[in-house]
Amino acid sequence: MTSEPAGTAGEAAGPVQQVGPLGVELTPTGHPVVDAGLVRLEALDGVPAEAHVAVYEDVHQRLADTLAALDQE
Repeated sequence: MTSEPAGTAGEAAGPVQQVGPLGVELTPTGHPVVDAGLVRLEALDGVPAEAHVAVYEDVHQRLADTLAALDQE
């Protein structure tokens, strides 16, 4: 006999919620790398959360690289 966590044995996950846009407006910063990252994040509006991780990681890395380059100037 196996034991399963309560609430998982044979139960459906429930209705899937529709993902709607958040309606957050993009405000350009004037810095091309930052603005490109904001555009990438804005494109996620309405996309299921599972698809966000790769984009978040990419934008984070680009911003971190940009900040590191500023420190070297």
